[in-house]
Amino acid sequence: MFNSIALVGGTHGNETSGIQLIRNWQQFGLPSRFNELDVSLSIANEAAIAANVRFVDEDLNRQFTFERLSNNNSAKEAELAKALNQQLGPKGDSNTDFVIDIHNTTSEMGATLIILEADEFHIQLARYVKQQMPEANILVEDEKPYLEHGYLCTTGKKGVMIEVGGQPQGVLREDVYLLTQTMAEAILDFCAAYNKGQINTDALPACEAFRLGDNVSFPLDANGKRTAMIHHSLQDNDFKPLIPGAPVFRTFDGKDIVWENETETYPHFINEAAYFKLDVAFATAERIML
Repeated sequence: MFNSIALVGGTHGNETSGIQLIRNWQQFGLPSRFNELDVSLSIANEAAIAANVRFVDEDLNRQFTFERLSNNNSAKEAELAKALNQQLGPKGDSNTDFVIDIHNTTSEMGATLIILEADEFHIQLARYVKQQMPEANILVEDEKPYLEHGYLCTTGKKGVMIEVGGQPQGVLREDVYLLTQTMAEAILDFCAAYNKGQINTDALPACEAFRLGDNVSFPLDANGKRTAMIHHSLQDNDFKPLIPGAPVFRTFDGKDIVWENETETYPHFINEAAYFKLDVAFATAERIML
């Protein structure tokens, strides 16, 4: 039973779809069919939004581990995380049943629902969203227990992320905004149906999903400088199979670097701008059924 639901935008200050959606719903109200739900609407990082940057000092969406929440870090986002944890959590003993955190990516990931557990509840949610929104992607990041993640959404008893792209940082695209709105409403429709006992796992068709694998880094020289860029045949092909022998990078002297693994993978967050400083080219995933 969802007695309290928190919708959050602006965890990253230059990811505009969630920010605008939350502000619109604050101004005009949620669709009337959600009146029975207790939904709070929050903007997370106003300072980063004002500066049109992902974060001011540190990534807010990595601050919500127990270790970080208990240390004395004076970074703006570290202090903000403690305040948000009190507002939405506290993590591990939360007063909020469900936190839905809304993000954008510069990668062509479409509307992606990120779940952190593959238990019966999240399988029900994934299947329901996929049924309502066939174009949606489901990404499973269950490589560690739910409470070990540093994501803002883990302040809730349950938490998920909406990730929609491609959209440049600091830009609002109508098509991406509408996908964001559609997915947020699909999740809230699920919550309403769940509260009424109308969700039956067996009645929902199994759906395709992708389980997070590893991060793949750009090739670097001895000085830590990149020697290649994403190959054009990989660019914008998030969640499409990357097969052994297919080109992944094009070096700056014109040579191709191919996928040398023996198995295919499903790359996503391809050439994500926010990961530029980390030299992460993309993340891998395996295709599964939920």
